[in-house]
Amino acid sequence: MDEDVVVRLLSYNIHKGMGVGNRAFTLPSIRDALINLLPNVMFLQEVVGQHDKHANRFTEWPSEGQFSFLAEARWPHTAYGKNAVYSHGHHGNAILSTFPILEFENIDVSTNAFESRGILHAVLEVPGISAPLHCMCVHLNILKRGREAQLKRLCQRVLRSVPDDHPLIVAGDFNDWQESASKLLFEDIGAHEVFLGLTGKHAPTFPTAYPMLRLDRIYARGCRAIGGDVLHGEPWDSFSDHAPLLAHVAIGTKTTQQSGEN
Repeated sequence: MDEDVVVRLLSYNIHKGMGVGNRAFTLPSIRDALINLLPNVMFLQEVVGQHDKHANRFTEWPSEGQFSFLAEARWPHTAYGKNAVYSHGHHGNAILSTFPILEFENIDVSTNAFESRGILHAVLEVPGISAPLHCMCVHLNILKRGREAQLKRLCQRVLRSVPDDHPLIVAGDFNDWQESASKLLFEDIGAHEVFLGLTGKHAPTFPTAYPMLRLDRIYARGCRAIGGDVLHGEPWDSFSDHAPLLAHVAIGTKTTQQSGEN
């Protein structure tokens, strides 16, 4: 019998590479820490593509986008979705992968002028898996009404663009402090939240000094969660205001929708 393929996933709001309080530039340290973990696929939020002011302020500021700076270490395949654009630059979501990215698209799901949000959908070719792996990186609204509209857009995207027999990962900063998204995503698209399935609770990720709110998630369909960890404490609590989520999922060589159950 064929063995499942294990994929290591990481979801992380990197806070534009700035530490808590925006006093220190932490991106080089973040990259070193991520290299030690070496996940296969990273779902990153608040990734800066360009920031002229910070480039003049910090001597270590990379000449390329932050996603390229992180990726050049170990992740040869990247996708970047520009969401927030301002006079001195822009930022958004990024997916970094050790697996080839066949195609990607950034979907604007902004609902107001103050929160520029997107869903970055990338399709990956994973060796040993017959169907491509669909990965969606999200950063949703703080305001509930807009967030609910974005979750509906997310489900519509999945139903329209992801075949039932293709594995799916949706990860990112959901800002879902009321913890209502998981019921909707399970009922509408059959996606299970990894940490909810493994421990019975969503993982606390914010703020890093005293993690109380369970804002960051990793949802899976057509995959089986086999492990997960919230990266609290040193050095992570000095890198960003969010803690990263690390998860391992097993994907069968013949993927079915039922295999998403934990």
